[in-house]
Amino acid sequence: MAAMEAFCRDVLGARIIYADEDFAAIELLGSVFMLHADHSYLDNPMTGVTSGAETRGAGIELRLYGADPDRIEKKAAALGHIVLAGSIDKPHGLRECYIVGPDGYVFVPSARI
Repeated sequence: MAAMEAFCRDVLGARIIYADEDFAAIELLGSVFMLHADHSYLDNPMTGVTSGAETRGAGIELRLYGADPDRIEKKAAALGHIVLAGSIDKPHGLRECYIVGPDGYVFVPSARI
């Protein structure tokens, strides 16, 4: 949980509302997200979906519209995170990059060109 909390704060620029070893609430781009540690899912219906998964977050993109991809790319690289694809203008009218965060989740900050 601490790694994801630090990533959200230090790379994405999220505001940490509350955090402990089990749970965090963060505010990012006007939305509030709640993050839960794995052990909080012991009796959760999602346990059956995630059990046996070799890589957490495989195939998941968390798209963050309105986030500055250039700024986030620089922060991620400076803190040693994987920049899967650097910031680039895309034909669909967005500038975006791909950053691998803790546990394999891919964050795609994007802004209108």
